[in-house]
Amino acid sequence: MSDAIDYKIIGDDIQAVEIELDGGEAVRAEAGAMLYMDQGIEMQTSTGGGLFKGFKRMVAGESFFITTFLNRAKEKKRLAFAAPYPGKILALDLSQFEGKIICQKDSFLCAARGIEIEVAFTKKLGAGLFGGEGFILQRLEGDGMAFIHAGGTILERELLAGESLAVDTGCLAAFSASVDYDIQFLGGFKNALLGGEGIFLARLKGPGRIYLQSLPLSRLADRIIEASRLRYAPGAGMQKE
Repeated sequence: MSDAIDYKIIGDDIQAVEIELDGGEAVRAEAGAMLYMDQGIEMQTSTGGGLFKGFKRMVAGESFFITTFLNRAKEKKRLAFAAPYPGKILALDLSQFEGKIICQKDSFLCAARGIEIEVAFTKKLGAGLFGGEGFILQRLEGDGMAFIHAGGTILERELLAGESLAVDTGCLAAFSASVDYDIQFLGGFKNALLGGEGIFLARLKGPGRIYLQSLPLSRLADRIIEASRLRYAPGAGMQKE
């Protein structure tokens, strides 16, 4: 049974989530995500269930350790967690998703105590290896509130039974466990060479809800790297300091 926590999302494009804890309540978060906390909140850092769980989180792009923030005081206390890059924080009540939701690797921000963070893989290992961000996914399980971060703007869509959607693997933020997920090869040499979208897409099949992110971190990082390369290229008129 997860703790019932109150929360407030602050900001627009670079958000934070402020959580209010009653006495004895706790929230779990990735190491380094905390923004501030009231006096009386105690930090307890561990692997969150043994070495194996710690290693599984590392595979999913998360920290080996996870921190529990416990309110030791009798009165309400507040703490906040900040998004790692521009985007939106998505608040998910897992009880509305039959206790389970799948999300992109490294998107987990924090969750009520009692939520478990596991690793989920695609059905086809070979396709997943070529699928970039879509290969390793996280599975959040429990009956309380969980918070994930998505880059850019979040788009929500409800897929009907049998309805399918092709999505860039990096743009997939989260989806119901009822949604069938796989990676599909985008056929055609011309598509692979000139399409500009890569040669693998995530294929989602309903029923269930999906959340898409308009600006995945990988796409943002690629643009920054390319801009830096052009800026400091020979003959570009700029020199490194």
